[in-house]
Amino acid sequence: MASTLVARSASAPVVSVKPVVLSAPDRGEDLHVRVSAPIVGRELPLIVFSHGFGWSLDGYGPLVDYWAAHGFVVIQPTHLDARALGLPPDDPRTPLIWRFRVEDMRRILDQLDLLEASVPGLSGRLDRSRIAAAGHSWGGQTVSMLLGARVLDSKGETQEDMSDARIKAGVLLATPGLGGADLTLFAVEHFPFMNPSFAHMTTPTLVIAGDRDRSLLSVRGPDWFTDPYFLSPGGKSLLTLFGAEHSLGGIAGYNVAETTDESPERVALIQQLTCAYLRSVLNPGDSSWSAARTALMESTNPLGRIESR
Repeated sequence: MASTLVARSASAPVVSVKPVVLSAPDRGEDLHVRVSAPIVGRELPLIVFSHGFGWSLDGYGPLVDYWAAHGFVVIQPTHLDARALGLPPDDPRTPLIWRFRVEDMRRILDQLDLLEASVPGLSGRLDRSRIAAAGHSWGGQTVSMLLGARVLDSKGETQEDMSDARIKAGVLLATPGLGGADLTLFAVEHFPFMNPSFAHMTTPTLVIAGDRDRSLLSVRGPDWFTDPYFLSPGGKSLLTLFGAEHSLGGIAGYNVAETTDESPERVALIQQLTCAYLRSVLNPGDSSWSAARTALMESTNPLGRIESR
């Protein structure tokens, strides 16, 4: 079973506060944020999480709950594409939502004082030198920009650098790959920003992809979701999950109808491996990731494989 592959540290009770409202006059909507944290521990590392299209700060409980219970403070914004906001297609902000998403994540980092004070008992317990960013699907595209990826314009030239040096590690879950000829005509017409270059994505990153994940936005197969790993500089790891589709076994929420490949074992593996990876990257000398890789490799019935470069 995947749940026995990685030694678990003791979990802690968690407190979660929502919504914490950050003023964002240039956005047209105040930014609503959820903060989840263990009730014990000091010098806690942070994970800022970007949801997939249509989701909100209420999603991704299987990941957020686990991360918070195992020593991370997790901060989740609700981006403008959330179904709950109902932004119409003809809203002038709609073509720029991808930019607003990146700005949402930066706004969170700019206002950590307010967010920290919003959770009873959290003040003075954050380690702001250890910040990671994670995202699923469109959220992965958002996070990749913060890690150094850039959008190519119609001439194939890179646009501005939107990376953030405060972020020391990344986790990209089912994140879209190259644009251009790799996109369907629908994607080219409606999502011109889906034309990334990963050549400058230098931040240490774990890329997670399912070997049965096929997108309606790409003419390629599941390998499209491995582009952030293969087309970026070294210092990355790739977890390929066997049999996984876009929900990667059900990470978006408990009992979510959109999950077409439900697998509690696969979700448990993602929970444990992401924790192990972030612990090791954010804590030099920590052996959690090395131990997790060895355990998966030696498993008699592995749910995936890990490679690094």
